Amino acid sequence: MPISLHGGAKGSARTQFAALCWRRHEGKVQVLVITSRRRKRWILPKGWPMDGKTPAECALIEAWEEAGVRGKAQDVCIGVYSYARVREGEANVPCLALLYPVKVKKLRDKFPEAKDRKRKWVSRKKAAKMVDNRELGKLIKGFTPPRQPTPA
Repeated sequence: MPISLHGGAKGSARTQFAALCWRRHEGKVQVLVITSRRRKRWILPKGWPMDGKTPAECALIEAWEEAGVRGKAQDVCIGVYSYARVREGEANVPCLALLYPVKVKKLRDKFPEAKDRKRKWVSRKKAAKMVDNRELGKLIKGFTPPRQPTPA
């Protein structure tokens, strides 16, 4: 599917970095979805570039701030999706989000946005249906975690 700038000019598109937080639970891959702060839609953690940080580091910081995730981000973008950032009283801002996998080691109960969000572990298939962005849904559904090394 082609990337949409949602009516904005090429120069007006903003870049964000998103975290696909995942774990293996009882042999199955699960994805962590969170609610958006205002409209309470199911989304993945994402945020703006930060000075001195790689895109994967930015995704990991957002996963901590928005979902309480402690883990390890892969430094490989697994896909890009577009959306219009909607803010009340402002023009929509076209955004491109680059998606980075984050293997979750721990979930903390106390994190910066804990009071503003809910979070939920679900299958890739269910997560793909829960998010309302079709491009993101396809990326989630098609996600294959890196193979674990086999013990010698």
